[in-house]
Amino acid sequence: MRGISIALAAALVLAGCNGGGAPNAPATPEAGDAQAPVSANSAELRGKGLVAGAEAFYFDAGQAEVEAALAKALGPKLRSGENGECGAGPITFTDFAGGLTAHFQEGKLVGWNWHGPQDGDRAATGTVTFAGPVQLGAPRAAVEAKPGFAKVEDSTLGEEFMLGEDVGGFIEGDAVSMLYAGTQCFFR
Repeated sequence: MRGISIALAAALVLAGCNGGGAPNAPATPEAGDAQAPVSANSAELRGKGLVAGAEAFYFDAGQAEVEAALAKALGPKLRSGENGECGAGPITFTDFAGGLTAHFQEGKLVGWNWHGPQDGDRAATGTVTFAGPVQLGAPRAAVEAKPGFAKVEDSTLGEEFMLGEDVGGFIEGDAVSMLYAGTQCFFR
């Protein structure tokens, strides 16, 4: 089962790019979307960006600053690469321990996805969490009961859902296998 989750995550990350159906968050905050710091060895994912230790970043923040803060919180990056075949334009991705992949375009943070670690990844030195009501591995019933839950009908990627307008995810079996926000590399 874990191998399938890892394969799904890798395929979704590397498959292709398309913003269709994926939440695209604006660079400006909404009321109540405070960007409060988290513990020094933590990354907290948010619908409009992320927080790494004491530093908060909305989408459109600089790549070098985001990567440095994530490396400080989670340890050095595991790998990075680029997918030039994205419908939204070329996307650079950087993977960190804990299953976090940050997406960048033209040197700016444009999205993230959180999935299970890949085989061979070193253990995280910090923790990755989502600021919302759902975490990776949450049971299907708990996710479906959350306000803002909507199944993405006719998704070609599996059991996909949205939590409000900014965050999406996938359910595999009876648990959340990935959460995402912003620009993604998904063929639809």
